[in-house]
Amino acid sequence: MQEILYLEVPTPDTAAVCTWLQHEFDPGIGEKIITADGFRLLSPATTAEVLKSGTQKANPKPALADTNSGNQNWRSTELSTFVWSLQRTTYLKVFRLEEAPAGEKKFLEALNLAVKNKFPDRYPEPPVIDLSKQSIFEALAPYYPLTVKYFQKMPEGEYDLKRVYWWEQRWREGTRNPQKPKQVVFLKEEGTGKKAEDTILVSDSGDTFYDLIYIGGALGVIHAAVMARLGYRVLLVERMPFGRMNREWNISRDEIQSLIDLGLFTAAEIETLIAREYKDGYNKFFDANNPPVAKAPVLHTPKVLNVALDGEKLLNLAGVKLTEAGGEIWDETEFLRADVEAEKVVVQARHLPTKADRTALGRLLVDAMGSASPIAWQLNEGRTFDSVCPTVGAVIDAGFEPGVWDSEYGDVLYTHGDISRGRQLIWELFPGAGTELTVYLFHYHQVHPENPGSLLEMYEDFFAILPEYRRCDVDKLVWKKPTFGYIPGHFSSNSSDRSVAIDRLVSIGDAASLQSPLVFTGFGSLVRNLFRLTDLLDTALKHNLLTANHLNQIRAYQSNVSVTWLFSKGMMVPTGSSLPPQRINSILNTFFGILAGQKLTVAETFIKDRSDWLTFNRLAIEAAGKNPSLLLWILDFVTLGDIWRWLGSYVNFTLLALASLLFGWLPSFARRVQPWLEPRYPAVWLWLLATSYALTYGMGKGRKEF
Repeated sequence: MQEILYLEVPTPDTAAVCTWLQHEFDPGIGEKIITADGFRLLSPATTAEVLKSGTQKANPKPALADTNSGNQNWRSTELSTFVWSLQRTTYLKVFRLEEAPAGEKKFLEALNLAVKNKFPDRYPEPPVIDLSKQSIFEALAPYYPLTVKYFQKMPEGEYDLKRVYWWEQRWREGTRNPQKPKQVVFLKEEGTGKKAEDTILVSDSGDTFYDLIYIGGALGVIHAAVMARLGYRVLLVERMPFGRMNREWNISRDEIQSLIDLGLFTAAEIETLIAREYKDGYNKFFDANNPPVAKAPVLHTPKVLNVALDGEKLLNLAGVKLTEAGGEIWDETEFLRADVEAEKVVVQARHLPTKADRTALGRLLVDAMGSASPIAWQLNEGRTFDSVCPTVGAVIDAGFEPGVWDSEYGDVLYTHGDISRGRQLIWELFPGAGTELTVYLFHYHQVHPENPGSLLEMYEDFFAILPEYRRCDVDKLVWKKPTFGYIPGHFSSNSSDRSVAIDRLVSIGDAASLQSPLVFTGFGSLVRNLFRLTDLLDTALKHNLLTANHLNQIRAYQSNVSVTWLFSKGMMVPTGSSLPPQRINSILNTFFGILAGQKLTVAETFIKDRSDWLTFNRLAIEAAGKNPSLLLWILDFVTLGDIWRWLGSYVNFTLLALASLLFGWLPSFARRVQPWLEPRYPAVWLWLLATSYALTYGMGKGRKEF
């Protein structure tokens, strides 16, 4: 028996597909015999035997001669077509018994085309709702029944589901109108003393003047607390009640050490923030349908994301550090607009509970609003994010049967099926405090205006297929809170091809979309680069270097990460394309199989964004040598323009690697000349400092190298 066709049918209605196959689809050859999950096609030589057995027959047709081979003799054969359901998706396979029948090729082509025409890709949108007339539960129940059912079981489920809906709507608006993003930042016209059109006039009399105004209180508060402790007057504006967040955070010991080194937390305080530290993390991708060369063992990464932090506790402690250092927090306050003037930036906001407008004046605005940031969209007008990870999940407090999962272990990256409705779904599972488990479901996604990626659709998948991933009764689980968000990515060719700043405004974190294209953790990227970002920002503020050309040097760009974007693109199904369902799992298994055969430190450094030029090239060559088809497979995901663009990234990575080798002495030299250079030529010092970081942090090296 030989498998001759494997298709993903992008619909959860497997029964409809089966009925269509049995009663509407005309195979054009053989005797169509209906089975429980599809049909069989029999040649005349085997039809009589089937009729004797009493099996139902439909649409008898004579077998066709194989005109390609020239053999006009009838041959005994059978084709079996069947469907099944997994991941709320239908899959179809055709197997051949014995020799190929006449007309087999035309049958397979006709079946493939008919499936695509009958069950095309669909990208459903959330309904337009009016919450003044009904609750969020009532509005969404007809469309997302499982999502509503289980959010109703969460303590703040109604509020959180509103957040999911709001975030999806905000994301869709940005992806569909990248050429004309909503304007929220207004620049004063130089030399006229007048404001740009629609800019409101404000007075700074009687208002506190801040050095830094942060918009966004999740990743923003960590950065803000460090700067406040350096003596700056800091204001943090947060739309949600301060301390609440939509995600949990996992990291490793060596990465979180930077928060201690910077003096933000003591070692003892860090220990109070750790909810769980597990022994080992697993990386395994489904390979039942892969060719032998694309099967791989489990990759163990015991020191990757193995420390689960209590996110809300961390935020609250950072908030305490911020206020103790003289900073202020305006929570439940929505950012409205910013007016940038020659000597200040004026921020307009609204306190949501009271609807009162609030005004803040400062030297510099820091955008930490994440992927939903209207500022980030405006800064890069006409250019949307290149990729995104729509991510959903939940913190589950109890309800799994004993033996389902050992909390001493985590799933870093795991798949239990192939491409599902145009997405390769990936699981993460991290043990938390006590019996808590944090479970995520996400996929790598190519940003497209017709298919932006849906959190609500993902949640419906999450609640439906969680028992497929880890055995459980979803109704018995104790739901603590949801975790969700859009985590964007940018395919950089060099350190300056995306704007992160204008005069008196700079973006950090997900708003700058500079996180890892492999694990997409804005938190991890920020922590790894926190010393770099705060040191550069401190230098700019001390010397009032707050124009766009200076502030654009304050970024967490890493050339060793930038060059891996082609790998992440190989995990995204292009909108409107139909790929072999096993393709992405095959690519992942090829590469992770190579990592599994390396020393443990190699996999860890790769996933933690620290791979150097030699390691990257060695792994790439090994992967191509192990599976030469990899080079052809990747063409399913990229265009010639993408390849040309990636070559630019690779050349830039190579040149920076060479510069890091030849000028490895520069960072230590810079520190030696700092006392003389900085007070005399501060702009030159900022450039030299940013260059030194590019040669160290930008190549995956840590602070010990600088």
